[in-house]
Amino acid sequence: MARAPLLQLNDISLTFGGEPIFDALSLVVQPGDRVALVGRNGSGKSTLMKVMAGLVEPDRGERIVTPGTSVGYMEQEPEMKGFATLGEFAMSELDAGEMYRVEMAAEGLKFDPDRPVETASGGERRRAALAKLMAEAPELMLLDEPTNHLDIEAIGWLETQLRETRKGYVLISHDRAFLRELSRATLWIDRGMVRRQERGFEGFEAWRDKVWEEEDQQRHKLNRKIKAEARWAVEGISARRKRNQGRVRALQELRAERSSQIRRQGTAAMALDSGPSSGRKVIEADGISKRYDDKLILSEFSIKILRGDRVAFVGPNGVGKTTLLKMLMGEVAPDTGRVTHGTNLLPAVFDQARAQLAPEMSLWESLTGDIDMRVSGQADQVLVRGQPRHVVGYLKDFLFDERQVRAPVKSLSGGEKARLLLAKLMARESNLLVLDEPTNDLDIETLDLLQELLDDYDGTVLLVSHDRDFLDRVASTTIAMEGDGHATTYAGGWSDYRAQRGRDEVAPMEIKPEKTEGKAAKSKQDKSSKLNFTDKHRLEELPGVIARLEAEIAKLEGLLADADLFTREPVKFKKATEALSARQAALAQAEEEWLTLAEKAEAEG
Repeated sequence: MARAPLLQLNDISLTFGGEPIFDALSLVVQPGDRVALVGRNGSGKSTLMKVMAGLVEPDRGERIVTPGTSVGYMEQEPEMKGFATLGEFAMSELDAGEMYRVEMAAEGLKFDPDRPVETASGGERRRAALAKLMAEAPELMLLDEPTNHLDIEAIGWLETQLRETRKGYVLISHDRAFLRELSRATLWIDRGMVRRQERGFEGFEAWRDKVWEEEDQQRHKLNRKIKAEARWAVEGISARRKRNQGRVRALQELRAERSSQIRRQGTAAMALDSGPSSGRKVIEADGISKRYDDKLILSEFSIKILRGDRVAFVGPNGVGKTTLLKMLMGEVAPDTGRVTHGTNLLPAVFDQARAQLAPEMSLWESLTGDIDMRVSGQADQVLVRGQPRHVVGYLKDFLFDERQVRAPVKSLSGGEKARLLLAKLMARESNLLVLDEPTNDLDIETLDLLQELLDDYDGTVLLVSHDRDFLDRVASTTIAMEGDGHATTYAGGWSDYRAQRGRDEVAPMEIKPEKTEGKAAKSKQDKSSKLNFTDKHRLEELPGVIARLEAEIAKLEGLLADADLFTREPVKFKKATEALSARQAALAQAEEEWLTLAEKAEAEG
């Protein structure tokens, strides 16, 4: 017997400020659904999720929740008025005996339930809201950007919980690895239309590109037809005038159809100029350490960063990644050791707190008030890599419209603030980019473009991020900070770091699934001869890892097959050679790991 759907939206229409967000939208969420909700920033994902949660009333249509079904929504900015602590807020819908649920979620998501609400940061409030939802475990969970403000450990914990639950959920996230791991269906919002595909996010981009290709073909055919009919209208309308009026009206209808089509929003027209080259040595740290009171941040760390390197810093929140970054940049002095900089450095900094953006200033003022961007005597122009540009035109390159340029920064979404900061950053010449959590709130297409820009950037990049996919795409070196002052340097990105470190050693950076008492008893048995949960998951995961590494190696070998590359682009040749060596080492490690796990699985069978 078929089970009733958890939620239905029928013929939903919604308009904000005269412009339709959705029109005649319908969708169904079934029990156990694992749905990725994707679309460009501003496409209406969060609004649709609020309609699903019953928090936004549509202009037309109906929302149907099957009787007895509980729906939970993770709020982006939770209202905690009336609650003394974060734990009290997270417990508000539970019985006193269920406090353990909140405590488990608090441990996994890394927040203190006893923290007073009035002193909690925005990130702590969001983690408390997520813990509240996970502890309540409704039949349908609506999760809007749950991985924002989570470190890689906490993301791992959340992945495990969602992978093991039988509840249905809908996810909004820009974390590709998170969506690939958890989704089994995809809802795609594009220009007010919602399409559904019964495949997870892994197949989304191929599906999207195919839809857009078919759309372009249809538009091309329509334009050809309009052109032919317009030529007929000019040359042949004089004959049989009465009979031809129908054809004229048909031409008008074709033109109306073309006018009614909504053009796709383009990608931000971002560009990076590396400016004059720095010296070959960019930063060298020799035996640096740092301690704050009783907490050891860093112990005896050394590194030499050369021109063109892409260095990523990974580790749990609070472990000291940003502190190490500031030490390398000379903003924080080490307790011991020394940091020296190379010659001719032109740094540009994307800070995690967006401190370069004043909330009360308008977008216009944010650019024209920047002394590095000011054009003398021109209140409506800014300097962009040495060339004057009109403020409005430059902001349009970053997908802002004219109505927004005089609006205050505080009215922007998280993604829009990130784009505005990128606009300021990319207006300057630089040869050293410092990017502290640049991927938060950016949509997938903008992340793709940023990655491509960094690939082509001739300067040096220092990067802090919890986005594993982005780290794999960008980083050539990874510095792993794991607490107690330890910082270790590895070749390659996140996946390379894990492969080199080894499956058993990587345990501190992963969250293992909760074990029941029965499982705890079994764990005392000989682990060397049996696959545990993590081993089984890793065995399933490794073929995809191996295939990805093989594809990357083939791509790099194709690039290096160009005999003139070394002479023409020595920096790119060096990076490609280093990346090839790192990928080959990672592939060997992954293949060896797969063989070991496969032998254990065969022995069990």
